[in-house]
Formats: sequence, C-alpha cells, structure tokens
Amino acid sequence: MGEKMKNVHLPIKIVSIVTALSLVGDSMLYITLPIFWKEAGLSSLWQVGFLLSINRFVRLPANPLIGWLYNRISLKSGLIFAIIIGSISTLGYGVVKGFLGWIILRSLWGIAWSFFRIGGLAVVVQYSNDHDRGKAMGLYNGLYRTGSLVGMLIGGILAPILGLHVVSIIFGIFSFMGLPLIYKYLQTKSLESRKKQHKINIRSSYQSKSYIAILVISSFFITMFIQGIFTSTLSSLIEHHYGKSIQLAGVIISVTALSGVLQSIRWVWEPFLGSRIGEWSDGPKGRKPLFIGSLLLAAVSYGFLSIQITITSWIFITLIFMVSATGITTLIDALAGDIAKSFNAVSFLTLYSVVQDIGAALGPFIGYFFIGFKSGFLYLYFGVASIFLFLALIWFFLQSKQKVSFKTETLEQ
Repeated sequence: MGEKMKNVHLPIKIVSIVTALSLVGDSMLYITLPIFWKEAGLSSLWQVGFLLSINRFVRLPANPLIGWLYNRISLKSGLIFAIIIGSISTLGYGVVKGFLGWIILRSLWGIAWSFFRIGGLAVVVQYSNDHDRGKAMGLYNGLYRTGSLVGMLIGGILAPILGLHVVSIIFGIFSFMGLPLIYKYLQTKSLESRKKQHKINIRSSYQSKSYIAILVISSFFITMFIQGIFTSTLSSLIEHHYGKSIQLAGVIISVTALSGVLQSIRWVWEPFLGSRIGEWSDGPKGRKPLFIGSLLLAAVSYGFLSIQITITSWIFITLIFMVSATGITTLIDALAGDIAKSFNAVSFLTLYSVVQDIGAALGPFIGYFFIGFKSGFLYLYFGVASIFLFLALIWFFLQSKQKVSFKTETLEQ
C-alpha cells in the first residue's frame, strides 16, 4: 500500500521538482539584483523594485488566459511551455542588458509562473484523493519552495564570485533539466478526461457558493499578509526594533542577513512540516480544526511581532508565526483542492490564483503605506492579527455549521 501511494504521488513530486528548478533563477534575483543592478544595465535602484514586482502584475491578466488554455490543452503541454519560457527568461538575465529588455524577461517569467502555479495545483488535484490530498498539497508546496532556498543561498554565494550574468546562464541551463522529467513522468491526459471517469460525491458544504466565497476571500488575505506584508516589511520591522546591526550570540549581523536567514529557515522545514500537517488534515477530524488552530496561532504571534522585546524572544515568536504560516498555506491550498476536485478544477484554480496574486501584489503597498505613519508597525501588525482572528472565528462558525448539518442529514437518513 505504501509503495503504491508513493507511485501515485510521483507525478506530484516531479512537477514540484521541475517548478523548483525554474524558480531558482527568479529567487536568485531578489538577493543579487539589488546589488548587481549596474551589471544588468540598469540606471537606477527604482528600476530594481519595478522589475522584481512586475512579474506579479503580469500574472493578473495572464491567469484567466492561461486557465482558458489549460481547459483546451493537457497539463503536460502547459508545464512544458512553462519550463521553456521560464528557462529562456533566466538565461536572458545573463545575456540581456537594459531596463526594457529586463521588463520583457520578467514579464515572460510572470507568464511562466502562471502556467506553473495553475498547472501544479491541477496536478495535485488530479493525482490525489480525499484521503491524501492534504499530504499531497503539503508535499507539493514544500518541494517547489526549495527552489527559492537554493536560488537565494547559492545565487548569493556565486554572484560575487562569478557575476550575475554567469550565474543566470548556469541557472537557466539548470532549469531546462525539467523537460525530460515532465516528458517521462507526467501523463498527457487532461484533467477534464479524468473528471469524466471519476464521478465525485460532493459534500453539501462544497456546493455552497458562500463557502467558496469565504475560502477565496480568506486566500486573498492570507497571501496578502504572509507573502505580501510579512515578507516585504520584515527587514524594516527588524531595523525599527533593533537598528541596522544586531548582536546575536556575540556576533554582529545585518538586518538584511537576519531577515534572509529567518525566511530561509521556513523553506528548509516546508517539505517535511507541510507534508505532515497536510497528512494530519487528511484524518477523520478534517482540515478545518487544524486550519482554525493555525489562524489563531498566526493571530497571536503576528501581533507580538510589532512589540519590541529581547531579540532572542522576538526571533522565537517569528519562527512560531512562520510555522503557523506553513500550516495556513498548506491547508488553504488543500481546502481549495477539495473544491477543485468537485467542480471544473482549472476554472476554480484560475480564480484562486488570480485572487492570491492580487493579495501578494497589494501586500507590500499596504504594508509600506501604514509603516509611514507614527506607530505604523503597531497599527499594521495588530490590524493583521485582528483579521487573522476574525478569519478563525468565521471558519469556526463554518465548522460548527457543518457538524450540525451532518448530524441533521444522519438523523434524516
């Protein structure tokens, strides 16, 4: 049984690894481009910020078009296209100079990531069932995010030695390795053909439009708070509390170094913890109790981040929040996968991805708007904590309502 399960999840692992290979080049830029921007032919630092964010804005109009394409082509074809244009964009970082050329390359990467994201989620839906979808989603998220870890760490080490251009070409060639993996291990049949072969018994809660709306809105806020606000303001928050240089265990480190290390730690544990949390959610109690618990943990820890305490205690609370973030992102994706399995998967996952991209794009803007005010960090982080708490209460109400509905249906039968 265990061996069979491993074989069932093999396509999910392959797609995760292929996505990670392509993600290496993008993640490397977040460390290297702010330092080596002149080598890229840029004339100002504002161009760096623009280039690092434009790929997200490109995804907003691209997602619906790519979702439409996925309803007409196989997942395999879409992912092959993603690998090709993703690799070309990374290779381009090593060849192209100038702002306009880099706009085109970053836009290409935005399109590639839309193919990866919608296609990857659809593969998880296709190769999982109600009893292992949480574990599969945690495995997928954890594995592909190792690409960010490798890109930032290896890119940060190699770029000062070899230069941005050489590292980009190496990573671009590296990402092409995903092509033979996809050719060999992913079947060509579309999600729709599988859906016709497998009629699903849809639970009443998934038939509710209000339930779907709550899940989509929750994903918007979760992405905004974790990928948008937390990721973009963490360095500024550390500097606000402790200054530009921090003494930790007798060693003086910079704000950016501490921020980078803290966020990298999450990518180290994601493949293991995400998969384990997903597996727990596949159990008899379901995903919602774990999801509610993760939201409550996030609410408490996020609020405390805005309070200046000893640096050791603050780092501990930050790690607690990041553990809760792993749980929240794994479980919201698994809950979305449950819905996608019951409906037109690609159409729903397209909507889900669009809403998340809007949240991720708005997060940095909202974060830096608030921290410009006096006591801005306090208002921002406690405000986010309050919304996390509100989301937990909404999902607690949904869970209670589902239990009552289930008991009523059982009595009627």
